[in-house]
Amino acid sequence: MKGVFTLLYAIIIVLLAGYLIGCIHGSTIAKLLSGVNLKEVGHGNAGASNATLSLGWKYGVLVALIDIGKGVAAIMLLRLCLVHFESFANEQDSLLLYLMGLAVILGHNFPIHMKFRGGKGTASLIGIFIALNWKLGLIAVLAFVIVSLLTNYLLIGVFVLYIIFGVTALIIEPTIWPFIITLTLFLIALYLHIENINRMRSGTEPKVLSAFKKKG
Repeated sequence: MKGVFTLLYAIIIVLLAGYLIGCIHGSTIAKLLSGVNLKEVGHGNAGASNATLSLGWKYGVLVALIDIGKGVAAIMLLRLCLVHFESFANEQDSLLLYLMGLAVILGHNFPIHMKFRGGKGTASLIGIFIALNWKLGLIAVLAFVIVSLLTNYLLIGVFVLYIIFGVTALIIEPTIWPFIITLTLFLIALYLHIENINRMRSGTEPKVLSAFKKKG
């Protein structure tokens, strides 16, 4: 029973810490440098994709690096804590790591200081995936970039990234819970990208290559 309560406390701490880390936004730095509030331009999303499409690739890279970095930092920090305390079994460590990823993306997508209207979590997912499994994470990022460029739609690359993330969790993790978490994240991403899907159907969704024509 003591072990159950210990795990429960750990889950609560991980979710709170992850959410707060996720609330750190690269779009805030972009606003300070450019004077442009990403919530008021483009498709109103405070993430790397809107920064790229609205301000150009340089700002897109800046926002992406910050949002990727917080995903990496959150997972690495938790890993250090788990190694130090050695309180949980391997499958419990896996659950906590994926819950940390979930919380970071929830904080990014629904930050309290932005009235719960933030980004869509793609860059943070990349950082989380790389921190969890850097080899498969880099393969997924490569697939994301290639598919986005070939189709000229970032949205399709995003969904490929989520699919690879989910399949990886299903295959290599010791329990089903990480896969359920990745599925939850995919459903959240699907919901947040409904407008993008509708624009793509109508032919008004911004193309990937058009972002590289914008001046920094």
